[in-house]
Amino acid sequence: MPVPRPNEGTRWRCTMCGNLTRFDVTRSSRVVEYVHLDLAGEPRVEEREVLSEEIESVRCRWCNAVDQVELVDRPGAQV
Repeated sequence: MPVPRPNEGTRWRCTMCGNLTRFDVTRSSRVVEYVHLDLAGEPRVEEREVLSEEIESVRCRWCNAVDQVELVDRPGAQV
């Protein structure tokens, strides 16, 4: 089950401990990247286009709860 993504007016909050700031996020993405190799062969991504992305799970760094996040309003957000 995908986890809801925060936006400019919302943020995540752990329902177990109240954490608002520290999460481990596992996501799947499909991207197109323009990779530039220097003369030594070292790659550097110069452009990246995200075609699709899904958040698979979110784990709280404080209490280790998995997928126990909810979306709450950000302070000062225009609703």
